Amino acid sequence: MVFSKTFPKQVAGSSYPSWEEIILTSEEETEVERRCRQEHFQILDECLQEAKILAIKHAINTEENQTLLAIALFEKRSSHEIFWKENKAKEKFDRLFKH
Repeated sequence: MVFSKTFPKQVAGSSYPSWEEIILTSEEETEVERRCRQEHFQILDECLQEAKILAIKHAINTEENQTLLAIALFEKRSSHEIFWKENKAKEKFDRLFKH
């Protein structure tokens, strides 16, 4: 599925922007997804380690509590692929239309 996002482009002499659609190539999408998965793996690993430390520090050290803490930390920190794709589309828009 092709990812696209529209961005407002200022038009000289008009108070209304024109909207430009930016479409990621399949290679750009694949690269963003790969980087996102890699980043999520690293974030989850850090969250698991930090959850264990927190559970021990607060005397709630059970596997269940560690898991719940890790999930909460991960959900807070992690980005969704759509966020990464939107950033990539914004980069493309800026290259194309910002002089």
